[in-house]
Amino acid sequence: MANAKKNIADTVWDLIQPTVNDLGCSLWDVEYAKEGARQILRVTIDKENGVDINDCEAVHRGIDPILDDTDPIPVQYYLEVSSPGVERELTRPFHFDVCMGAKVDVKLFTAVNGQKQYVGILNGYSEEEKTVTVDDVIIPLDKAARINLHFDFED
Repeated sequence: MANAKKNIADTVWDLIQPTVNDLGCSLWDVEYAKEGARQILRVTIDKENGVDINDCEAVHRGIDPILDDTDPIPVQYYLEVSSPGVERELTRPFHFDVCMGAKVDVKLFTAVNGQKQYVGILNGYSEEEKTVTVDDVIIPLDKAARINLHFDFED
């Protein structure tokens, strides 16, 4: 089922990307997931100077007819359009490229060098080796539960 959900997300990405771009935004992520009894299609958009509610509404209105016409999801679902936020999750190869040199939080399933959490500068990513480098620590992506941009709320 996970592959089917991934395929739905990829299909939706391909269908809506031109419209999202035409509306002055870029796609950050598309996720199709079951949450409780609901199926959720979560579209995350970004924009150079940040996303506001008007951007989310415009994208929602722009992609809704496309999704209705092509019907890539065979069951009833809820469509959500949102911003990735300041502590955005990094999951796709381009996320790592865009965020290179930024401070990140890495939470691990399995310890690397005796630690299950790292906060440091993202200074390396290898799609071939499936690793990220935070400061001088090479972390296999399959050991990472979550990688997010770090935001200091105290500043």
